[in-house]
Amino acid sequence: MTQVTDTRPAASEAGAALSSPAPLRPTPDFGPTDWARGWAVTLFLTAIAGLTRFIMLNYPTDAKTPVFDEKHYAPQGWQVLNGGGIEDNPGYGLVVHPPIGKQMIAIGEALFGYNGWGWRFTAALSGTILVLLVIRIVRRMTRSTLIGAFAGILLIADGLTFVSSRLGMLDIFQALFVTAAFGCLIVDRDEMRMRMALVDVQGRLYDSAYGPRFGVRWWRFGAGVLLGLACGTKWSGAYWVIGFAALSLGFDLAARRGYRVARPWAGVAVRDLGPTIYSLMVLPVLIYLGSFWAWFAGETSYDRYAVGVRVGRGGDFSWVPDALRSLWYYGGEVLTFHRELTNSAGNHHPWESKPWTWPMGLRPMLYYYADNGVTGCGQNQCVKAVMAIGTPAIWWLAFPLLAWAMWRSIVRRDWRYAAILVGYGAGILPWFLELDRQMYFFYAVPLAPFLVMGVAMALGDILGHAPPRGRRVSGAPGWQGYFTPPSERQGLGLLAVCLYLALVIANFIWLWPILTAMPITPGSWHDHLWLPSWR
Repeated sequence: MTQVTDTRPAASEAGAALSSPAPLRPTPDFGPTDWARGWAVTLFLTAIAGLTRFIMLNYPTDAKTPVFDEKHYAPQGWQVLNGGGIEDNPGYGLVVHPPIGKQMIAIGEALFGYNGWGWRFTAALSGTILVLLVIRIVRRMTRSTLIGAFAGILLIADGLTFVSSRLGMLDIFQALFVTAAFGCLIVDRDEMRMRMALVDVQGRLYDSAYGPRFGVRWWRFGAGVLLGLACGTKWSGAYWVIGFAALSLGFDLAARRGYRVARPWAGVAVRDLGPTIYSLMVLPVLIYLGSFWAWFAGETSYDRYAVGVRVGRGGDFSWVPDALRSLWYYGGEVLTFHRELTNSAGNHHPWESKPWTWPMGLRPMLYYYADNGVTGCGQNQCVKAVMAIGTPAIWWLAFPLLAWAMWRSIVRRDWRYAAILVGYGAGILPWFLELDRQMYFFYAVPLAPFLVMGVAMALGDILGHAPPRGRRVSGAPGWQGYFTPPSERQGLGLLAVCLYLALVIANFIWLWPILTAMPITPGSWHDHLWLPSWR
């Protein structure tokens, strides 16, 4: 075998610019290195997120009962807790979502009982962990704790995820699982490039035209488990199964091409396709089926014994176990329910929204409103409300950001923006295929983490690269000689970023009364409704 010379820079020179126009190997950069500072910033911002999510978590309620769609999920969580893991919905005759979200709610109810704290606890915990994950993901993608902090601040101040973290509904759980799966794939990407670099150093890179086998990939396995939990919360998790499988294969192809494997496409087909299908497609299906453990075990589960009663025992699929056929029939009933809940059938909701309004949050969701017997605003008449609004200072930048992300992905081949676009696109594009059905803005909760990731990275682009440190600057006295002063462009970038983050925080504070049901005057309520579509 021909001896391969290691042409990569030494570790101490990893950040230095390469003199060749096309380096023969990728820069050996496999993750951020400021471990202590990174965790200090992460935990500080996560604590702030937890404070905002948990404060007065049991307020408001509807005379100590759940509000809005909590009325479905809080009782179902209680049934899961006290009914052998099985939920039902006697008022409607059909449970229309998989069980994971209800099981999550049941954990809080087991700890605190059937009250606001109980049915909202795990949602608040999930919303807090979501902030931590976004900080760590962006930090890893950008190799910058500062830009990761930007993302955390933005998510803390996002009204949609804030409200979703304070209600016993399902969307915040799906957002958590999807974002965590995305983070696992980002770590997996770094680890596979580390393995490629090790094989390269060992001189085994060209043992096969397909490149090396990557071996066991536990982070990708974890992504598959998390995607299964997302599907077990809501069926729409399947959109990310498809998107993230394609993303993982794209990462593998880029790694093989980056290390000049002779046949990278064939290498992906031979080495990576099968394991990816197993980890990110088959495994989520198994996890999804496992989430129905109580349904399979129950004697009174809805449609548990549909075969032989509603479904014939014969046919082409008679070889499939009756339990799985019954679950398939039950899923078909759920699908029929959703398909018939359409505008053309006269099913209109006053707060319905379509996916083209989601990027800018043009039609928010009113979860709670009261104007009878409300006091505490300093006037004779007061109102209080909980409205899920994406903070305009963040969400109204969605279309410019998407354009910037596409330009960076296509023209500059920036994989980070491309990955964010995959996560964002999987959460919105499939909904355009069924525009006639009822939809709501809270379907966009899983979009928020990807939106703030993109905004944070754009802020990093505005900020520019930090001036190098540790090099002696000729002619500068004392310690000043070891620092390069920032340029005017960097100073202006820093000013712009600080002003923008201040604007986001101020916007969130302004919205706080209608995110948390604080008593306000009717005039103040109308002042908060900036757009006609918010009314």
